[in-house]
Amino acid sequence: MKKIKQPYFLIIGLGASGVSMAKFLRSKGEAVVATDIDESRANIAKELNTLGIETEIGFHNQETFNRAHVMIPSPGIPLTNKFIKTAQGLGVGITGELDIFTQYNDRPIIAITGTNGKTTTTTLIGEMLRQSDMTPFVGGNIGTPLVDFLMSKKTADVIVAEISSFQLDISKRFKPDVGVLLNISGDHLDRYERYTAYEDSKWSIFKNQMSSDKAILNLSVKGLNKAYGKLKSKIFLFSSDKDTLTNCSAKIGSKQIEFIMEGLHHRIKTDHLKELVGTHNRENVAAAALACLALGVDINGILKGLETFKNLPHRIEFIKTIKGVSFYNDSKATNTDAVIRAIEYFQKNIVLILGGREKGTDFSLLTTAVRQSVKAIIAIGESKKHIKDTFKNICTVKKAQTMKEAVKKAFDMAFKNDIVLLSPACASFDMYDNYGHRGTDFATHVTALGKK
Repeated sequence: MKKIKQPYFLIIGLGASGVSMAKFLRSKGEAVVATDIDESRANIAKELNTLGIETEIGFHNQETFNRAHVMIPSPGIPLTNKFIKTAQGLGVGITGELDIFTQYNDRPIIAITGTNGKTTTTTLIGEMLRQSDMTPFVGGNIGTPLVDFLMSKKTADVIVAEISSFQLDISKRFKPDVGVLLNISGDHLDRYERYTAYEDSKWSIFKNQMSSDKAILNLSVKGLNKAYGKLKSKIFLFSSDKDTLTNCSAKIGSKQIEFIMEGLHHRIKTDHLKELVGTHNRENVAAAALACLALGVDINGILKGLETFKNLPHRIEFIKTIKGVSFYNDSKATNTDAVIRAIEYFQKNIVLILGGREKGTDFSLLTTAVRQSVKAIIAIGESKKHIKDTFKNICTVKKAQTMKEAVKKAFDMAFKNDIVLLSPACASFDMYDNYGHRGTDFATHVTALGKK
């Protein structure tokens, strides 16, 4: 089939980012076609039609892909999608939100990526900037598409963007003034053929940076030594490892963080920060503060931001104590590394609710933490059997068909001063719309249990 090139952008997927991108490009006078196989997108399609955007809902038409000028897949659409691959084979271009945003944006950017902690760190940076009398736009993978800023009439001093590996995969031009890499651990291995491909995707946030730009790096990130020499930007390191603090700009202790960079020497006490508990959150604080300092923000605004920050829901969120048993919602923990961090925070007497849709998940990575701190596991979702097989010789494992059943079984197995922790290590899409929906359902059943 000979490809006939037409001057339209093809938006693939009409979630929040796809809808915003379609509207933005149309506002710039571009011809836009949008497609989504989900029939429930029909209502949003009607709205787009009134703007002059053609839509194809409930199906994909290969010819529509083949005739496009450029394809823009939403981050959740795998690049291995057969319609995309066929069109690429015919020479159709592909791009994403980051490169479109780069083309039109003139504001400095702080961009944050990593396997865990992105949303907390992004939100924290936004709060530090606000308390420094600056106006940030906070968006990206955190929930508000970046192009929404371009369409709004709002002004901003700084763009603070949470960036996913899926967004980076098709970015060629995106260049943050300050790039932050928090950590890398096994996740989304259903999407990547190799773990190294996932690592490469995360590191690519720095690929276009120059000597005037800044890179904020966790010293414990695997592959640091290999990647370090390739970066052109100025590097600032943070670490919570006692053996690797010598050359760090942020040295993280159990009760304080010491900052030494560009003439600044300051200590921030962290033991009183009830909204940011655990080693992982102290790392998030260090990364956020370094990013702000690298941009020239005064330390006083950073301190005010720490004091006014409110923790986000579904992240080791306390729900309720019932007869001495405390329930915590950590639904955002969708990979094993996040679960390990939650277990390490509580340390003992945990009844763990685990499971959901796997993403190439290796549950055996949890073995040491479970053996040390978990007294029982309630397995939910599609991964119930895998979980049972992995942990049956380590602790008691019971299966539950619903969250209501899981909460009831966990409570029945817990004693006074025990912790019931929802920390699934899996995606939520087998039972829920998203991790927030899952966490809210957990909290609902815990609250109902407390009323009985």
